Amino acid sequence: MYMWKLILVVFSLALAFRLAESFDYDERDLASEESLWDLYERWRSHHTVSCDMKEKQKRFNVFKENLKHIHNVNQMDRPYKLELNKFADMTNYEFMNTRSSKISHYRMLRGPRRTTDFRHGGVDSLPHSIDWRKKGAVTGIKDQGKCGSCWAFSTVVAVEGVNKIKTGELVNLSEQELVDCNKENQGCDGGLMEQAFEFIKQSDGLTTEKNYPYEAKDESCNSSKMNSPVVIIDGYEMVPEKDEKSLMKAVAKQPVSIAIDAGGKDFQFYSEGVFTGDCGTELNHGVAVVGYGATHDGTKYWIVKNSWGEDWGEKGYIRMQRDIGAREGLCGLTLEASYPIKLHSDNVKKASQKDEL
Repeated sequence: MYMWKLILVVFSLALAFRLAESFDYDERDLASEESLWDLYERWRSHHTVSCDMKEKQKRFNVFKENLKHIHNVNQMDRPYKLELNKFADMTNYEFMNTRSSKISHYRMLRGPRRTTDFRHGGVDSLPHSIDWRKKGAVTGIKDQGKCGSCWAFSTVVAVEGVNKIKTGELVNLSEQELVDCNKENQGCDGGLMEQAFEFIKQSDGLTTEKNYPYEAKDESCNSSKMNSPVVIIDGYEMVPEKDEKSLMKAVAKQPVSIAIDAGGKDFQFYSEGVFTGDCGTELNHGVAVVGYGATHDGTKYWIVKNSWGEDWGEKGYIRMQRDIGAREGLCGLTLEASYPIKLHSDNVKKASQKDEL
């Protein structure tokens, strides 16, 4: 009986590993229209995609064009690779339309970034590398789904991180509370991390993911759940823009929320390596920097936590090139960086504390 249980466990683990593997192809799959259809059917099965025949033909046409792009880029001598991931039958417009945050748009509406102190500016001795995941300050990868709530996920990563650093406890916090209740932002239609930090401060904290689970859609604010905060912050600060050294100083102390231009096809299909792809500075996606480092050949990178699920990129992460020589950083990553402030090692805000802030 024990042996059968052991076999079952091994089989289950092997199956889970196989399902988690990225979907791959070879040159034979590109040889003809028939082989491309076979490849598409395998991809659909791998990602459990279903649709009617009319829609299927459209999706196949998109799939072929995306495959062509992925294949061409992977033949180039670039330090990163692309793959036929779960977004392979979506046009880039469709993809970004459901997962962008229109950060540049909301920044224009709100006006210039607020000028704040930068408490990490005096840091001189920086570690060559840091990874907040290894320090237990980063929760697992999450998936925002077809909702432009990346600003909420970016915010939560930074709050979870600073809370772990200050209290020693890693708490999985609620993005849905921000989506539903932070009226200064626009839920699934986008927002700014700066506004989300201010909301958490003014609301006396944020509740847990378990208490207020993510729904990937706009809902009415559940005040009873909102009124059960477990993690508080005392405010936030902006990292000086157009300055990768300042961003490095901040990341050496805590995970940092940033915005990037993630609108390119290479970003959509990123698989592994240090991303150096073409991108602009039209900020449309909120993510978080949870570390930095360098490869064996000396290529410097940022460790960026995304919110597109574990089956995108390097198990949900992307390494983006650091110190590229442009003040705005790769994909504009220095233009909208911010982090929460937590002054105390507990999550009880005293009345006198409130009066001071």
